[in-house]
Amino acid sequence: MRLKSLALSLLCLMASVVSNASELSAKLQTADYVLLMRHTLAPGVGDPANYTLGDCKTQRNLSGEGRQQAKAVGNWLRKQGIQAAEVHASVWCRCKDTAELLKFDGFKVEPALASFFDEMHRAPERNQELQRFISGKLKTKGNKALILVTHHVNIQEFSGENVASGDMVLAQVDASGKLLHYKVIPRPN
Repeated sequence: MRLKSLALSLLCLMASVVSNASELSAKLQTADYVLLMRHTLAPGVGDPANYTLGDCKTQRNLSGEGRQQAKAVGNWLRKQGIQAAEVHASVWCRCKDTAELLKFDGFKVEPALASFFDEMHRAPERNQELQRFISGKLKTKGNKALILVTHHVNIQEFSGENVASGDMVLAQVDASGKLLHYKVIPRPN
């Protein structure tokens, strides 16, 4: 009797994990949700003086730990049931590297995801660009998850949240790409 009770408890626990895991995947398959992700660990703040976007050596880049974090996030997303994703990244190397290390079917660079850290006065304008991009992508993505790898300033302007490296924001949006509701998903270890 005790063994049956233990087995039943284990089955209930497993069913709970599976249903929670598929909730993220199910939401991202709809035209109402997008996943914004801050690039993984790239020590420091901002970029060095005189950096150029075309030369990764001049930028702040992912550390070895940041590279491992990105792989772990990709694995975690697949465990949540996300098998197909349309991934877009900021032009900064730390975002492109994060997007690549997620190991979905490639990624595309998207200007609407570029950092405006050096031009904070452009935050409202850049947020509108992001909303337009999201709106357009939600119409064409089908049932693939839409994952956007960007910077903390972009996510903070969009959602009001200042997230840590590798953290994600599951955002419910309207047809124009404006935020309706969100949930912060801490970077899995």
